[in-house]
Amino acid sequence: MVETVKSGGIRGRVIGVSIAAALGGFLFGFDTAVINGAVDALADAFDLGVALKGFAVSSALIGCAIGAWFAGPVANRFGRIPTMLIAAVLFLVSAVGSGLAFGVIDLIIWRVVGGFGVGAASVIAPAYIAEVSPAKIRGRLGSLQQLAIVTGIFVALLSDALLANVAGGAAEPLWGLDAWRWMFIAEAIPAIVYGVMALGLPESPRYLVARGELKRAGEVLTVVTGEHDVDAKIAEITGTINTERKESLRDLRGHRLGLKPIVWIGILLSIFQQFVGINVIFYYSTTLWRSVGFDESDALTITVITSVTNIVVTIIAILLVDRVGRRLMLLVGSVGMALTLGLMAVAFSFGTLDAAGEVVLPEPWSTIALIAANAFVVFFGATWGPLVWVLLGEMFPNSIRASALAVAAAAQWIANFFISTTFPAFAEIGLTFAYGFYAFFALLSFFFVYYKVAETKGRELESMTDEVNIARRGRRRRA
Repeated sequence: MVETVKSGGIRGRVIGVSIAAALGGFLFGFDTAVINGAVDALADAFDLGVALKGFAVSSALIGCAIGAWFAGPVANRFGRIPTMLIAAVLFLVSAVGSGLAFGVIDLIIWRVVGGFGVGAASVIAPAYIAEVSPAKIRGRLGSLQQLAIVTGIFVALLSDALLANVAGGAAEPLWGLDAWRWMFIAEAIPAIVYGVMALGLPESPRYLVARGELKRAGEVLTVVTGEHDVDAKIAEITGTINTERKESLRDLRGHRLGLKPIVWIGILLSIFQQFVGINVIFYYSTTLWRSVGFDESDALTITVITSVTNIVVTIIAILLVDRVGRRLMLLVGSVGMALTLGLMAVAFSFGTLDAAGEVVLPEPWSTIALIAANAFVVFFGATWGPLVWVLLGEMFPNSIRASALAVAAAAQWIANFFISTTFPAFAEIGLTFAYGFYAFFALLSFFFVYYKVAETKGRELESMTDEVNIARRGRRRRA
């Protein structure tokens, strides 16, 4: 009975620590989605054309890529917790600056600053959670990052909808400012909460071992992760980390196109996650649903419902990931996304242009498109959304984890930037072309996972040492 209580207490502590760290994911989701409800209003306010409108939406992603790239070296030098605090400050500055922007140029600058914070949070949260989590529940705890992201998206979209409804429209005045400006400023609240909670988190035991702070590492392993044989665990961690030199991006070098094979697998996982077009749904969904006949209020409401769906299926993923495993869930997700995106491509082939030049879908295709879009979110949210972050947090060896994750996350943000920036242009060609493009990459992702991605369920982080054979092991099992 005493052992059960002790075990429950340890699990409660590691869950609490993981939730606090995952708040960075909440801000990640909030910051990237908050522009959804503001995009049309700010485009009118600053008289933006299609190209500049697309860049204003996706400009933060430039900062995300830069922030992700440098987050690894910063986390290795100063620690995981200081990196979280830096991200919180960047979120706060961006929220206020974006809300008070004088024109599109400084709005873009403030969005890029926020992007630095998003990029840093996208690296540090999965790495930190993986490093403090016991192997048997690491998948569930790692999935909290995605749950926090989709919750942040939901809160951003909900606050957008509420502010727009109170003001009578996103472009209407509210409390002395246009409503769309308050949409950005609202992010200051969770940014402050994140910073305060980060101050109370213990440092990663694997970072402490790398720094030679073995006593502190032992305390964290005992109190947070519930490790029974601390000395043996520290020795095991030490064996996978070169404590005589600091980790750097140079450690990622390999013989295949300049990088280790496992790093390429992480990069391609990140790229596929974005090339299925998920962020088009969250960045442009309000504009999308207006184009098929919904007014601004209804479109915002539908977008909020979609984000709630994303939260529910992410919770399902959390319940399944440590039972079913990462690989099978990714394969199922790839098939589901390919089918639903393909159906959306077919639906929009029946669209016609109205007098204003906007797409109008007749029944039943408008309903089919709405159902397919939400089904796509279900498949993504239950599989590729959370599991890519789980894999990126756990698949790399201790000796290169933060740096490899930084490179993979930077690649993800570059891919996100490409998809988000090109959507308006793709939509000009035709929404059938756009969703057909995303469906193709969803199908391609199936074959990538089948041939290159192996299962990591239940494996200790210290066993992730043979980076070449992680992928090969999956092929041998299938053989």
